[in-house]
Amino acid sequence: MTYIIAMLRFLSWALTLTFIFAVTGALGVLSILYYFGRGLPDYEQLAQYEPPVVSRFYASDGRLFAEYATQKRVFVPIEAIPKRVIQTFLAAEDKNFFEHSGLDFFGIMRAAIINLSHMGTKKRPKGASTITQQVAKNLLLSSISTEASYERKIKEAILAFRIETALSKNRILEIYLNEIFLGSGSYGVAAAALNYFNKSLDELSIAEAAFLAALPKAPSKYNPKHNYEAAKARRDWVITRMYEERVITREEALEAKNTPIELKKRDPARVIKADYFAEEVRRQLIAKYGESTLYQGGLTIRTTVDPRLQKIADWALRKGLITYDRRHGWRGPYLHIEGKDITKETWLEKLKEIPIPPGVEPWELALVLKVTDKAATIGLKSGEEGTLPLSELSWARQHVPITTEAARASEVFVGPPISHPKEVLSEGDVILVEAVAGNKNVYSLQQIPAVSGAFIAMDPHTGRVLAMSGGFSFEASQFNRVSQALRQPGSSIKPFVYLAAMERGFSPATIVSDSPISIAMGYGLGIYAPKNVTSNYYGRVPLRIGLQKSLNMMTIRLVHEYVGMKPVAKMIEKFGIMDHVPMQLAMALGAGETTLMRMATAYAMLANGGKRLTPTLIDRIQDRYGKTLFTADARTCQNCKDVLWKNQQPPLIIDHREQLADPRSIYQVTSMCEGSVRAGSARRAQVLKRIVAYKTGTTNGEKDAWTFGYTPDLVVGTYIGCDSPRPLGHMEGGSRVALPTTIDFFEKALKDVPNKPFKMPSGMKLVRMREMTGQPAQGGGPGIIYETLKDKQGLVASSYSFEERYESQESNREAFSEPSLFHRPYEGIPVQDIRSQQPSAVTGTGGLY
Repeated sequence: MTYIIAMLRFLSWALTLTFIFAVTGALGVLSILYYFGRGLPDYEQLAQYEPPVVSRFYASDGRLFAEYATQKRVFVPIEAIPKRVIQTFLAAEDKNFFEHSGLDFFGIMRAAIINLSHMGTKKRPKGASTITQQVAKNLLLSSISTEASYERKIKEAILAFRIETALSKNRILEIYLNEIFLGSGSYGVAAAALNYFNKSLDELSIAEAAFLAALPKAPSKYNPKHNYEAAKARRDWVITRMYEERVITREEALEAKNTPIELKKRDPARVIKADYFAEEVRRQLIAKYGESTLYQGGLTIRTTVDPRLQKIADWALRKGLITYDRRHGWRGPYLHIEGKDITKETWLEKLKEIPIPPGVEPWELALVLKVTDKAATIGLKSGEEGTLPLSELSWARQHVPITTEAARASEVFVGPPISHPKEVLSEGDVILVEAVAGNKNVYSLQQIPAVSGAFIAMDPHTGRVLAMSGGFSFEASQFNRVSQALRQPGSSIKPFVYLAAMERGFSPATIVSDSPISIAMGYGLGIYAPKNVTSNYYGRVPLRIGLQKSLNMMTIRLVHEYVGMKPVAKMIEKFGIMDHVPMQLAMALGAGETTLMRMATAYAMLANGGKRLTPTLIDRIQDRYGKTLFTADARTCQNCKDVLWKNQQPPLIIDHREQLADPRSIYQVTSMCEGSVRAGSARRAQVLKRIVAYKTGTTNGEKDAWTFGYTPDLVVGTYIGCDSPRPLGHMEGGSRVALPTTIDFFEKALKDVPNKPFKMPSGMKLVRMREMTGQPAQGGGPGIIYETLKDKQGLVASSYSFEERYESQESNREAFSEPSLFHRPYEGIPVQDIRSQQPSAVTGTGGLY
């Protein structure tokens, strides 16, 4: 009995102590959980977690051409990730993922035993983190320190338990596979598959999937570019784990292990180059949605760029800039190395130390090693030697600065012809060269143009920008001269001046005098006396001649004596060229400032018959889930959705765009611009042998050269000038500098495209006319054309009545903001007689030709 009582007492004490220890342990665990669980991030936010995803720009043909991201990641839903990829990562990182509740206790015990055996050593403690713990660490805890501290592990464990209660296993795995950093700027398995192997996830082989699964441990350590053996060993270990987990067969494992790690760059044929275009889209998106949405929102942007036309535009602009630059001679070598430093043993080392200028590819840096009577021997960074023959140096005549009086007064911008390579090069010169196609080791001398420019191509029906080149090189200058450079358009603005006249009843056959004109600017302001580009005066000729030949004096007389500046200003503003046009006559010759983008859009509205356009570089924007955020096509189509196709007629989509001017007036202007090719400032474009309308433009002092050309379906424009405006040279205007660039573009862009005439609106007629006189003609022959007239217009040598001219000048008086422009001292003096007054320095501002 005593024994039984003693046993009961012992059991009572044991149970009491067990209870006390259990309560104490539970309180200790709760205290630890409370202590370490305080202030932990809200794990429930993972339910709405959206990882930062790369935004991608696609061309009109679906090809990728730009990506923007803080973390280069392509989000892939768990349902779209191949099963084998999932199994590979589970085999390498967490084989019990679907069994545990956030912690792998067997793994923890195994890691504890290993860490105890490593006590006293410098070996890093081994972890046993599950995928859930890694999600907690990467997304909810700071990972600044790489130390495997037990405090951090406790916090990871607490968060892992919480995450497991809040999210499904598939959601946790989805977050992990899209969030994990895998080196080389790749976040997530999809981005890594593209960056390492140029493949989508479903295209990965066993060996490639195993390599990706080997990276989370230490992406830099297992980079095969720097440590191939370690990378292969780690990958082979993953393949072994796949075999052990029965993900693959033994034969598949052996084959995968025998496969070398071969990294592949993205196929350049699938990626287009459109840097200026991409940067313009980027700036627009940031202005519209903000930086975080662009760099983290995973936007899909379908742009308007046409890869074929973009390539042609870049080529044509570079060719035009180089051609102009060569016409002005050789400015000297890029650098010079003293001859004593050039030896057979040291020249290559010296050359490799010199960085290549940005944006000159495919040109190369070369060092002149020897100069003979017929050629120069050069050394390249590759160690090879090449030859610069005298024939490739013929353009490199001495440069004569345009600021000198000699260059201003003549067309000679260069020194005498080259007869010997020593007149251009010396031993030790560091120069830019380009390999001559078809001639091995033969090179041509190159020079970075001192002039800049821009080019744009646009669809006149939609306003879609098809190509945009904002300069010689984006790498050298990110300044986009298409949209950011404000320049005077010169005579390229004249079609809109003449359009204002057509809208007021004038026709291309209306006679206006092209003769010297001087206009009183007001008391103390002198005389405004514009000049033509040449000393020729055509006298009384039709307006067609004035626009075709870009006659300044006729244009100013048309505005000042007949149309008035106010209608011209309104027309320029209506077509979006400038927001506010000062009431000054020089504005009619392009003295205001605008951009190439605005001018090209205005010409596009001429090409489409006067429908208002908004230029767009973006067709559609979608978020990461495919929801459309923006579409450029704002037209509505009622009863178009979910309609079964039964061979019925397509729906009629009504065009609600504003009509800016009478289509007949616009057709008359287009007809005159066509005449510029036949017998005007754009005669060089006759080589195209197709229907095209053209207008060139040049500003005072030949500082800016412009050309715009359009067909019914394509509008192009180019601007060439210096970033800090200075003269391009005598007669270096739009016809000579800018026009050839557009011709080069059209020749390639319109190859195999049928010739298409401009559509003549109803209410018009074609009448035979003598082009230079505006008189009716019979039959054909030189100088006889079909003139475009509105139904009620006739071929009368129009001279406006005194009353009509008076009304026009009264319109001018009301339009001008400065009352001194028509000051009393000149009141009543005929315009022709004002020329007898003493002229001032004001001799013309604005366009020439």
